[in-house]
Amino acid sequence: MALKTLRFSLIGAAATALCAGAAVAQVSDSNVRAVNLARNWAINNNGGLSVYRPADCMFNTGNGGGSCLIQSNNPGYTFRFMGGAPGWQQEGMAPTTETEVTVSPDGRSITNVGYNGTPR
Repeated sequence: MALKTLRFSLIGAAATALCAGAAVAQVSDSNVRAVNLARNWAINNNGGLSVYRPADCMFNTGNGGGSCLIQSNNPGYTFRFMGGAPGWQQEGMAPTTETEVTVSPDGRSITNVGYNGTPR
């Protein structure tokens, strides 16, 4: 009976270790600031929240911007994302705006606006 208990304890410990190892890496503070800055820049420059909402990925700060983050290196964080009228994504409507913004490596300033206009 003790051997059976030990076997299940070892299996449980191994499963716990695997789950811990599979955990998503923590997003840096600068990456979180960069997502927030890029999102807020787009909101402010596209008419405000009453008329414009960026893609859901730009609200995914826990994942550093998810699929919207297209580059993260020495020049900073570059995000490319769509946007549109409030509810556009949830209602399956086409986006009306495409934005590409680069934020400094510390996440505190916009260093380049590559594009902000009609989806290409």
